[in-house]
Amino acid sequence: MKPVQNPSAKPSKVYFTDFHATPSETLPQKLHRLMKSAGFEQIGFADRYTAIKIHFGELGNLAYLRPQYAKVVADYVRELGGRVFLTDCNTLYVGSRKNALDHMDTAYLNGFSPLQTGCHVIIADGLKGTDEALVPINLPLVKEAKIGQAIMDADIVISLSHFKGHEEAGFGGALKNLGMGSGSRSGKMEQHWEGKPVVDPALCIGCGSCSRICAHGGPVLENGKAHIDHEKCVGCGRCLAICPRDAIEPSVANSTSILSCKIAEYAYAVVKDRPSFHISLICDVSPFCDCHAENDIPIIPDIGMLASFDPVALDQACVDLCNKMPVCEGSRLDRHIQAFGKEDPNHEYFHMNHPDAAWEPGLIHAEEIGLGTRQYELIKI
Repeated sequence: MKPVQNPSAKPSKVYFTDFHATPSETLPQKLHRLMKSAGFEQIGFADRYTAIKIHFGELGNLAYLRPQYAKVVADYVRELGGRVFLTDCNTLYVGSRKNALDHMDTAYLNGFSPLQTGCHVIIADGLKGTDEALVPINLPLVKEAKIGQAIMDADIVISLSHFKGHEEAGFGGALKNLGMGSGSRSGKMEQHWEGKPVVDPALCIGCGSCSRICAHGGPVLENGKAHIDHEKCVGCGRCLAICPRDAIEPSVANSTSILSCKIAEYAYAVVKDRPSFHISLICDVSPFCDCHAENDIPIIPDIGMLASFDPVALDQACVDLCNKMPVCEGSRLDRHIQAFGKEDPNHEYFHMNHPDAAWEPGLIHAEEIGLGTRQYELIKI
């Protein structure tokens, strides 16, 4: 899918390197060289608090980024005189990261302890997800973003993202990591609120998976079938992904488009008026977000590491690189292609992976609000 050309926009520089290593240069060393080449040292880190926004992975999931990559970034910040911490916000859904205590336990069990990374973990929205900063942005969909307080207290923000599929946003990259990931629990609720799912009773088998995964009591079992109580539902979409029979679907056709646009506006709130830098690793490209306790086999082979000062250009470059890759045999994407009988005419994998998701409106909107540009120059190092 080609980006819409804006003749007034100057292409952003996106730096890329593959995952080939040599005896003289390991992958961590290669990431350091990528960051240096992309201009990381242009940021004045000395004596400034630096938040590395990352996803620590749900317990059971093994596709999240290895903590060694976080250590590279943290060590580099300290080398330049910065004061650095790893951070994320609590989740809306029931899982291993729903409060700060469980969240930190999960981070440490998944390898993100100070012993492995050399820096501390701070859950940005506090014990119960209520510690938030209200950030006025006055954009079309969000007037005041609700961001985890510790993230807004930082002087500099670095997004370190695992690029993968996502059941509602299409894919998870820099904007998803920054926007949805930095939202407090009420901020996440605001982003998800536009659409509520519904249950097809003909497909529902009454297994109760949807009710067990919901933190708000939205799915209700009656007479062996589930239905969604929209008074309680916050629209987070966990039930859509967990249903074994695909009996749950969004009730508003454009809700995923609006979600992607809200994510862009929240990302804008996180990075505005302060330095930021963005890194995405395209590896273990699972069909679903790292919020899942399972990750399934990758849908495409590993590609490489990318870095940029522009998160919009970075996400667009990642999508374009993914769409050029062969599909992993037997993956969810491969099964979808077989079921559809043919590939998407635009050769767009993330739409084929989740046909109801809409990622492109979010990047278009991000460009419109001045967060970045979809035009980029890919510089291979």
